[in-house]
Amino acid sequence: MTKLEGPALQAALAQLPAWTFDAERHAIRRALRFADFNAAFGFMTRAALEAERRDHHPEWFNVYNRVDILFSTHDAGGLTERDIAFARWVDATAPAMGAIDERNR
Repeated sequence: MTKLEGPALQAALAQLPAWTFDAERHAIRRALRFADFNAAFGFMTRAALEAERRDHHPEWFNVYNRVDILFSTHDAGGLTERDIAFARWVDATAPAMGAIDERNR
């Protein structure tokens, strides 16, 4: 995978308005909030199974009903199309599981 840069990076980021670009890590981040720990953990379980299927694992952090996700492809030294595709999966799956974007709380 090739690290996204320049116009390709900008086009990819434009597809993901709920995500924040972390320039220092050349990564994207998103914070989600669920109804409770059970719902958050259910999402993380589903995402873990998807990560295994994709052989691409996020960095994430969970406290009670919050899940913070960071995507970057370490082998490429930053954000790749692989990260963008998984972020799209999160964008489609998390709301269906009751997630609320932390930016909207």
